[in-house]
This record gives sequence, structure tokens and C-alpha cells, in this order.
Amino acid sequence: MVTVVSELITGLAVSLIGVLAAMLWRNRGHLRLLASTMRPGRIRVSVAAVLRLQRDGTYVLFHSTRRPGSYGPPGGALKYRPSGRRELDRLCFQEEPRPIATAAEDLRGFIPARSLPGFVRWWRSGTGRESASEGLRRELTEELTEVGHPELALDLAELSFVTVRTIVDGPMPVRPYRYRQIRFLEVCDLDLGASDALALRQALFQLGESATESQVICARSVDIEHGRVDQYYIGAHSSYLFGARRINADLPSLR
Repeated sequence: MVTVVSELITGLAVSLIGVLAAMLWRNRGHLRLLASTMRPGRIRVSVAAVLRLQRDGTYVLFHSTRRPGSYGPPGGALKYRPSGRRELDRLCFQEEPRPIATAAEDLRGFIPARSLPGFVRWWRSGTGRESASEGLRRELTEELTEVGHPELALDLAELSFVTVRTIVDGPMPVRPYRYRQIRFLEVCDLDLGASDALALRQALFQLGESATESQVICARSVDIEHGRVDQYYIGAHSSYLFGARRINADLPSLR
């Protein structure tokens, strides 16, 4: 009897080790995130893409409607598709409530910590959501209108983009709120193989360098590291345009 019980315990232990090893292997690229699931609570997640427009160490930044008075690279949250909703429901994803209609179906929201490995795998698969290129075309159309230049947003359907780097930012505590936050961010360059892309890039640099333009500015990497250029504040995520780490703290956003 003792031998049978001993063999049963050994078998269960081996099975448990096997399950744990398989989980670690599936999430081997994100072990730091996996460790965060050991802590109870909820995690805010966001999936986004931003556009890097650079020339001679200078970057084009747009005025932010979410953080008035500050500037950052064009881009924003990607959206989930109806086909992705079932998986998000399985992961207990709760969309972050936002007062503007264009924020519907944004991949900004909350999941229980235990759902994080599954969310990471879903995000990496790219299924059930916009690609970075699709999101950037949509965001550029919206944001060019917001910064007062809808004439530049008339025909962006043929633009294509090249991913420069992918950032996983966090988990980090968000004070004074009682949750942690993780951002999944793709930084992309405009593919300059088409004349429309070259023309858009040139127009945006002209705006950014204009002394009379206040909605589009140009900033050097040293300005981004400092957190401001002249009277303009620069959003912390702008540092991902030239590196893989955040340098400054986030500015508070509108609720």
C-alpha cells in the first residue's frame, strides 16, 4: 500500500513538473511577465503602434488630445476585431471605458493577472486584431484632422510601414490606482518606396519646422530625453523612437 501511494505521489509530482515546464517553455520570451501572474489583482493592458518620422536625428511629433499641452509620435491603440472578441472574453478582458466614439474596440483595458500569459500569446499571434499598418493608417487619418491638416489625410490607403522594434513596457504600478500596467507597442517607419509616402513625410517636416505651427513640432533626441522642447512637453513614450527604454515618467492623461 505504501509503495502504491508513493508511486502515485511521484507520478503526480512528475506531471506537475511537466505542466510547469510546458508553461515556462510556451512563455519563454516573457518570463518577467509570467512572474507577474503570481501576484493577485488586475492588470491594465494596451496594444498600440506609433510612427517614427525621423531626419538627421530629428523627429516629428503631434499634439496629444489625451494629454493637452504635450506631444508624441503619431499613432495610438490598435483595435480588436469581432473575430477576436471570443478570445478576449475567455481572457476576461474588460475594455477601458472612454467617452469618445472613436475609442470603441480599442485594445486598452483590464485583465486578471492569471490571464496575462494567454493575452501575450494572443497578442503575438496577431489574429483577431488590427495589424500595426492598419492601425497607423487609421490613426494618421484621425490625427491629421485633429492637428488641423485634414488635407494631408485624403489618401493614406496605400501607405505601408516597416516595424523597427517591438516594446513590452511593464509591468509597472500605476499610482494612485491599485493596478499594474503593461504596454505592447510597435514602433514603425514609413515605407518611403512610394511617392505618396515621400510627399507626406516632407509635408510633416515642413509643418514641424514652421514657426507658426503649434500642432506639429520637431524635436531632437536630446529634447525627448529632457522631456520638453521650448514650451512644449514631450510624452514619455517618445523615447521609444530611438531606444528600447522609457526615460521619463508619464504625464497624466485626461480621464
